[in-house]
Amino acid sequence: MRPFTPLTCIQLLQLSFASLFFFTLLLHTLLSGTPFTYLFRLLSAAPTSVSLSCAWCLLLSLFYFYSTRPRPVLLLNYACFKPASDRRCTLEVSEYFLRRSHSFSAESEAFMRGIYLKSGLGDETYAPKFFFEESCEPKFEYAVDEAREGMLSAIDALLSKTRIDARRIDVVIITSGSFSPSPSLSSLVVNHYKLKPDVKTFNLSGMGCSSGLISIDLAAKILRASRKSLYALVVVTESISLNWYGGNNRSMLVTNCIFRVGCAAALMTNDQSLRRVAKMELTHSLRTHHGADDSAYRAAFQQEDDNGTTGVALTKDLIRVAGVNLHHHIKQLAPRVLPLGQLAHYLYSVITSTISGGESKPIVPDFTTAFEHLCIHTGGKAVIEQVGRVLKLSDSVTEPARMSLHRFGNTSSSLVFYELAYFEAKGRVKKGDRMWMLAFGTGFKVCSLAWKCLRDSPEDYDNPWRDCIHRYPVTAW
Repeated sequence: MRPFTPLTCIQLLQLSFASLFFFTLLLHTLLSGTPFTYLFRLLSAAPTSVSLSCAWCLLLSLFYFYSTRPRPVLLLNYACFKPASDRRCTLEVSEYFLRRSHSFSAESEAFMRGIYLKSGLGDETYAPKFFFEESCEPKFEYAVDEAREGMLSAIDALLSKTRIDARRIDVVIITSGSFSPSPSLSSLVVNHYKLKPDVKTFNLSGMGCSSGLISIDLAAKILRASRKSLYALVVVTESISLNWYGGNNRSMLVTNCIFRVGCAAALMTNDQSLRRVAKMELTHSLRTHHGADDSAYRAAFQQEDDNGTTGVALTKDLIRVAGVNLHHHIKQLAPRVLPLGQLAHYLYSVITSTISGGESKPIVPDFTTAFEHLCIHTGGKAVIEQVGRVLKLSDSVTEPARMSLHRFGNTSSSLVFYELAYFEAKGRVKKGDRMWMLAFGTGFKVCSLAWKCLRDSPEDYDNPWRDCIHRYPVTAW
């Protein structure tokens, strides 16, 4: 049920005038006996008053339609954090750190080395500061520094590109899957940029790698619901420092091998007048939660090992869960985004499968007919390959996801923005193109965002791929 707003009064006024006008016509028609004859006489006798009544009703209807239509959700710009080159985490750096930390058995070190070599990560990803400290201990202060450095660097770059005064920001949404300090990360941003007292702040945590798209969806709902023009700042980060696992449980050691430092910030608005300078418009968003299923709920789970060391366990069932729940997700997404021809083909296959009792399976819709660009969740090499199998995507379609994993590692929920930057660095984004962002998260959640590009991708001095895009795509990953 919609909440009461002042616009309801306008609607009542509109209905009152319309009802009065048509009731008058009906009354005179009943009294005269010949409806069409009387209507003609009425219009002939008082054309001015009738015309004014019709014009007034039409004007009120147009005003109500214009004032209550959904407001656009525009992405003005975004920025990705790129750490200094001396923080690069090569295989050599990783092995040296493991030996210095004295936390792992020889078997665990060998296991992590094998995972790293098969992970699809290159030697240019970035590690947190504690990797390069003498103590090798991931303390709380390192986690705060990691969040502060990534967030403030990304926000500074974003404000520089958009030329928006930070004090004009109305909404701040910060998402970090597992790091939730007090005061909150949004309070850190408010304090640093001296934001206005009535700024609305939100902190999302515990949502895993889908939280970046979830935060965009939350910002979109706030912007669409407002009658005022607003600016919403979305910051997507994660803490590697406090997520580092120092035990020997193999299911928990995998996260040490694939997660790396990264952060992204995006500025959104519902101000229609800024469409000419905005990069993209959000056309659809969809979130599905599959946590009612136990296997999906526990596919990626933070817990203590037998020695009381906390880590995130990635079960062997994770890839299957991702594939199954992606199938459920695209069943809801397909009717919203597919062109009519592809949708009719898909519905026909569903009906045929139902009639045959499941002997023939429904086809997988070709989402490349709905989108020119796909930013696929880069949870790891196996996840990218599973998504490619489920959606029947070619290597050229999954290229941005594979190359982003190779260059930056798994930066959690911010990595879809690094993929967007890849498209732009390659000059592939053109006005009118459609883009699909897809991410998975613990719980288990699947989230999709559909965008329409409003202008060609310009040359961006702050693009994180600027100094290396000429080397991509690499053939081996």
